[in-house]
Amino acid sequence: MPLAVVRAETFYTPPPPMPVDAWASVPAAELVWRWYETRVGRRVTPPADTVAESDYARINQNRWIADCSSCGSAAVVSPADPRYACTECSWGWCALIFPADVTAVEADLTSLKPGLRNWWHPDDPTNPGRPPVDPVPDPGPMKEV
Repeated sequence: MPLAVVRAETFYTPPPPMPVDAWASVPAAELVWRWYETRVGRRVTPPADTVAESDYARINQNRWIADCSSCGSAAVVSPADPRYACTECSWGWCALIFPADVTAVEADLTSLKPGLRNWWHPDDPTNPGRPPVDPVPDPGPMKEV
């Protein structure tokens, strides 16, 4: 059976000797904060603010991730809790856009080796397969004054 695409709830787990389900009540988007806190050895608090923009989640080498639009850091995320806040720069909570059918996207990748499983939302401006968009439309022919 092929490996499933990794989500926050299976990536960010408590360190031993804690029980595997010690963080079961923590929402998926907040697991990175709990995990980060245990690794860094100091208290970190997720931001209280929500930013107005939304970002696209993508699959990078078999993991659902979100990139911070402020500092460029990234974290593993989950369609079960579609939001992200950066542990590096404390960029506020951002809504994440996942595909309408997450299961179908993940299933389409199962024939690939995990390290080759990459996917971008078709509307994501960072999608390398998306045609470039001209930022300035052609004004047409110039008129003489």
